[in-house]
Amino acid sequence: MTAFGYTLMTEQAGPKDLVRHAVSAEQVGFDFEVCSDHYSPWLATQGHAPNAWPVLGAVAHATSNVDLFSYVTCPTMRYHPAVVAQQAATVQILADGRFTLGLGSGENLNEHVVGQGWPAAGRRLDMLAEAIRLIRELLSGDLVDFHGEYFSVDSARVWDVPDVPVGLAVSMTGDRSLEQLAVLADHLVNTAPDRDVIHGWHSARQGMGLAEGRIIGQLPICWDPDRDTAIARAHDQFRWFAGGWSVNADLPTPAGFAAATEFVRPEDVAAEIPCGPDLDAVVAAVKPYRDAGFTDIALVQIGGDSQDRFLAEAAEPLLNALRSELG
Repeated sequence: MTAFGYTLMTEQAGPKDLVRHAVSAEQVGFDFEVCSDHYSPWLATQGHAPNAWPVLGAVAHATSNVDLFSYVTCPTMRYHPAVVAQQAATVQILADGRFTLGLGSGENLNEHVVGQGWPAAGRRLDMLAEAIRLIRELLSGDLVDFHGEYFSVDSARVWDVPDVPVGLAVSMTGDRSLEQLAVLADHLVNTAPDRDVIHGWHSARQGMGLAEGRIIGQLPICWDPDRDTAIARAHDQFRWFAGGWSVNADLPTPAGFAAATEFVRPEDVAAEIPCGPDLDAVVAAVKPYRDAGFTDIALVQIGGDSQDRFLAEAAEPLLNALRSELG
């Protein structure tokens, strides 16, 4: 059955609100929760960017049933892979085995802040592959000496290793990433219902005799009883989405995203994101992900101030509709 998730979007809410939203999302019946890992919001109007890892730890402690994911962490620049391995092991213990480490090659927006520049796409992919190998070694709990092209550790050991191993879900968007990363991952992350990527994942895993794992996707929605209000909020806070990931990965600041999307109109956003009270429109937007083969689909409700009302009024009937039509 398809699992439906809720996004803890650190760009649009502070840490205490995120934990409160996580508890409410579990109570209304979401199957899993994903937490973004950003240093900056996409647009200044979103207004937040707390550290994801204390939030995940607090959410792990405050919830009891939902699966949890980082969605996704870049383990190559802002964090050294050794730090990511320790963080993931700790959250897995706090979550009693419910946590999956989501990994990706990152965005300039978040990673440039450490002053190391922003590598080209091919180099970022090579760095991610090496980081994943190192993280896997460290999650064994063994003493590790590792000297790769990009990362080194000397006599490093993760001392608190969870009883349930940490699964790795890795973002892959094309042939090169599938070729390098499919063998290193347990699960696939993709933000678009791209059948070619899904087919490539299945083929690669089957060819190596590996379990195919889960395929985790995400899409934005903007529920509100008033459609015009929903469209205005989506345009104000989520028009950055119009650039596509090839652009979004390289812009360095919220001001850059504001400039790049200056001429995106509210109607352009509404054409891409279901806005307003119509739950059937959300189901229709989710359907291509299910049909493409996604096993887990997370929703992003746009607007930090809209979460309480969404969770109280819309989430339960929406989940019922999704499970009835697509589950």
